[in-house]
Amino acid sequence: MADLLVGIDIGGTKIATSVGDLSGRVIARTRRETPGSGDPRSDVRAIAGDVRRVLEEAGGSPADVACVGVSAPGPLDATGTRVLEPPNLASWEDVPLVAWLEEDLGVRVVLENDANAAALAEWRFGAGQGFEDVVYLTMSTGVGAGLILGGRLFRGAARAAGEVGHARVEWGDDAERCGCGKRGCLEAYVGGGSWKRRLAREVPAGSRVAALAGRDEPTPAHVVAAAREGDAFALAEMDRFNRYLARGIVNVGFTLAPQVVVLGTIAAAAGEELCLAPVRARVQEDLWSVIAENLQILPARLGDDLPDRAGLGVALEDLGSAAAT
Repeated sequence: MADLLVGIDIGGTKIATSVGDLSGRVIARTRRETPGSGDPRSDVRAIAGDVRRVLEEAGGSPADVACVGVSAPGPLDATGTRVLEPPNLASWEDVPLVAWLEEDLGVRVVLENDANAAALAEWRFGAGQGFEDVVYLTMSTGVGAGLILGGRLFRGAARAAGEVGHARVEWGDDAERCGCGKRGCLEAYVGGGSWKRRLAREVPAGSRVAALAGRDEPTPAHVVAAAREGDAFALAEMDRFNRYLARGIVNVGFTLAPQVVVLGTIAAAAGEELCLAPVRARVQEDLWSVIAENLQILPARLGDDLPDRAGLGVALEDLGSAAAT
């Protein structure tokens, strides 16, 4: 009987591979640097080798696996089987990842973009447990979102739902330009990449942010650390971040009226006092009370365990979809 699941989380620098039972409990796991041979087919064979090794550690083999769930950076194609051209995976252009892994392992493989996979993980194992309508929002280099609606992952047409980072939160010719080419996107204000570029231009030389960064480029993490020490520039930066993040959540609230918005990365790291409480207060002010009273804003809970859970969440979602048909 196939009673094991495999989860693979492919990042720009690390790959996490885990084996779990049919409830998603992790039995064995491994992490290593992302292979960068310049040959995607060779890289995928190396990933398949990781799967075999961690399965052996768990006392199993590919024959025992019901499904392999894969979390990978987008963009993916409309069928959800190919990785098109992720910015942090050199030479991975139009890679038929599902077909190659199925060929190497002889097991069903399901692929999701990393935001959807993280949403599934937080919903099943983290802060979203017990809710049917969950929006997971992450602010790493860019801004991504995954939507769990009615207890199912919602992908939308062409699997393009959840691009919350490109909803408008500012207008006018002086609105910040986003990496997508448009102005005023949420990502241009709370995305880690955009924030880091702005900090390089605007951090005062005498601020605590500059001191913490030293010879390195200042980052949002330096802002959070300096804000905890009461630095005026850092506190103003956090207020700006919170203001725009709240606008994004208000857009989500009016559109989807979820039970919970789970915030990852920058917001979760900043914590209650610097981010979560002020964001909740702004959202409460701007949303209709009937929506706001039924909306919780929570920090992501999985932290460093997210890579081990993301692929398993994808596999469990596929098993659930199959059982429902």
